[in-house]
Parts: sequence; structure tokens; C-alpha cells
Amino acid sequence: MPLWKWIAIAVGLAVTAIAANQVRKPSRGLGRGVLLRMNMSHSELTDWGLEHVQVAKRSTILDVGCGGGRTIQKLAAVATEGHVVGVDYAAGSVEVSRELNADTIRAGRVEVQQASVSKLPFPDATFDLVTAIETHYYWPDLDRDVREVLRVMKSGGVFIAIAEAYKGGRYDLVMRPAMALLRAKMLSVDEHRAWLANAGFADVQVHEDRGHGWLCVTGRKA
Repeated sequence: MPLWKWIAIAVGLAVTAIAANQVRKPSRGLGRGVLLRMNMSHSELTDWGLEHVQVAKRSTILDVGCGGGRTIQKLAAVATEGHVVGVDYAAGSVEVSRELNADTIRAGRVEVQQASVSKLPFPDATFDLVTAIETHYYWPDLDRDVREVLRVMKSGGVFIAIAEAYKGGRYDLVMRPAMALLRAKMLSVDEHRAWLANAGFADVQVHEDRGHGWLCVTGRKA
């Protein structure tokens, strides 16, 4: 094979690796465009998923893996007398989320912190609702991390994870290679249900929109 082809292949692999890393952990600068696209592409999925939980005016809410901050914005628009906190382990995500939600942050209704789901910087029993939109694929330890989510929830609080990449879904065959490249975990409908039930959640329910290829799982802290 000619040298130029080897160089082209190497460059292509490098670009793919960089792009994949920006999806998984957006950085400042390069990650900004990825985050803005996510804000748009995940919006309809997020609206559908949030129909399966109740967001009250005075709710205290945590959005884990807040990405570009659009979900925080949606939640704060409903919880007008509550408090919404977003966390993300990527500095780029925190920066963009803070920019998008600057007004509500100044008003004291929203805050965004850099933190990992594996060690949430909050006391026990803090939140009425915890959301995770298109993010649990990347959690370091799904079982341990969701128990950390359970720890910061109030009794009777609800957790919801929303996804469009899952085993058996409409886009399963297309998603699997991309998710493998991202070192992301895909669960089936039954595995999502077992994930929360085994962690100690009550009233676990899985909702699926096969037409769109969307799934959400909810569980309540007893």
C-alpha cells in the first residue's frame, strides 16, 4: 500500500478517536460544537422522557451528566420555585451549561458543578428528582453509581434515565459499533429494569417508544 494511503488511514483514525472522545467527555473549545448539537438533537427525546415523571414547582432536582445544559433549562422552566443542580465530569460541559443557564444561575435557582456520578458532592436525601439524559452509558460502574444516585435522593424521590441507544431498540445494529467505539454500555429493556430494581429502587417502570427508538426507566426511592 502506498505511504500516502497509510497516512490517510492514520489521520482518519486519529480524527475518529478525537471526535469520539469529545462525545464522551467534551472539552473546552473542541467540545462546544458537540454540546450545542446535543442540546438540539436530544431535546425531543428529553421532552418525551420527562412526560413520565412529575416536576413540581418546588422540586429540588439533580441532572446528572448535564452536557450542554438544555435539560437544566427545561427543568428550571417548570420548577420555578425550586432548585435545579447540574453536574458533569467534563469541564467543557460545565462551561456551556453555565453559559446557557446564566440568568437562572444569577437568580439563585440553578447551579452547575463539575463532579462525577461516582462521588456526588451532596448530602444524603437532597433531591426530589434525579435525571440522566443520554449519559448512563458512560458511567464508570453502573451498579455502584446508581446506588450513589439513590443515596442523594429523598424518600419518595424519583430517578429517570432516558436513552436512545439500547439493546433491542430500533437502531440497535447501527448504535452498537458507535457505542463500542465510545466504550459505552448498552442495556436491554429487561436489563434497565433489573439495573434499578437490584439497586433498591421501588416501582421500577420501563417505557419504550419503538417508533422513535426511545427508552426511559424510572424508579422511586422507598
